[in-house]
Amino acid sequence: MTGRTHSGNPARAGAPDPSTGRRSAPARRIRDILRARIRSGIYGNRPLPSEAQLAADFDASRNIVRDALALLRDEGLVDRVPGAGTFVVSDKAVQGLDRLRGLAETFETGTDRVVNRVLLAEVVPATPIVAERLELEPATPVVALERVRYLDGTPLSLDASYLTADVGAPLLTMDLTGSDVFGLVEAELGLPLGSAAVSIEAVAADPTVAGLLEVRAGSPLLFLERLTYTDSGRPIDLEYVRYRGDRFSLSGRLHRIPVTPNRGVAEPNERG
Repeated sequence: MTGRTHSGNPARAGAPDPSTGRRSAPARRIRDILRARIRSGIYGNRPLPSEAQLAADFDASRNIVRDALALLRDEGLVDRVPGAGTFVVSDKAVQGLDRLRGLAETFETGTDRVVNRVLLAEVVPATPIVAERLELEPATPVVALERVRYLDGTPLSLDASYLTADVGAPLLTMDLTGSDVFGLVEAELGLPLGSAAVSIEAVAADPTVAGLLEVRAGSPLLFLERLTYTDSGRPIDLEYVRYRGDRFSLSGRLHRIPVTPNRGVAEPNERG
C-alpha cells in the first residue's frame, strides 16, 4: 500500500520525513540560537558546550542537538575536532548598510586587516551595461579593477569595479593593494562621495571564483551590485562584489513608514 502524507499526497520514496532529522523545527531553532551566539563572539577560542550540555540547555534530545550542529557545519560556521569538541571555524565579518563605506573603513582596527590582491587594473572600453549604468556612451574608455580582498589573511570577496576614466585613471598610479577605492577617491582626488544604489542576491561560486576565494565550487556567495555617486549625483563607480557566504553578512536598521489607507474606494454607504 502506498504511504500518504497528512496532506493526502503520496509520500515520495526515500524522501526525508520533515518532522525528523536536520529539517526538524527544533533543530533549526537551536541552530539559529547557536548561530547568534557564535556571531556575538560568546565562544571565542573555546569549544561549544558538549552535545549532552546543549541537550540539557535546550531541553532537547542529543539527536536534535547533533542535527543542529550538522546544520552549522554545513554553513561552514563550526567544525568538529575529534577528542577536543566543536569549535567556531571563523566569525563572520559584518558590514552595515546604514553608511557608504569601503571594506577597510568598516574593519579599521589600527592594523592592516584588509589587503587586496590586484588581478586587473587597466583601461577598457565600456560594455553596453557598464556604459548605461555610468551614463556614458557605449565603448567609452573606463578603468576596470578586479581584486581579491583578504580579511585577516583569508579571502573575503572578489570585487570587479568599473570607474569613469577621469576618476579611475589616476588610481592606476596609487596603492591599490592596501587602500580602499573610496578612500583614495576622496582623500587623493578630492572628490566627495554621496550615495550608492545597492542590490543583493545569493549566487553559487563558479569554479574560477571558487578557486580565487578558496571555497568549493557551488558554495554560497553574497552577490552585491553597487553603483556609487558623487555628492553632486554623478555615477562614477559600478561594482560587482562576490562575498564568501561563510565569512560575511550584511546588517542594517529599517524604519517603518505607516502605509496610508487607500481612500479611493467609496464606502458602502457613500453614493457617487
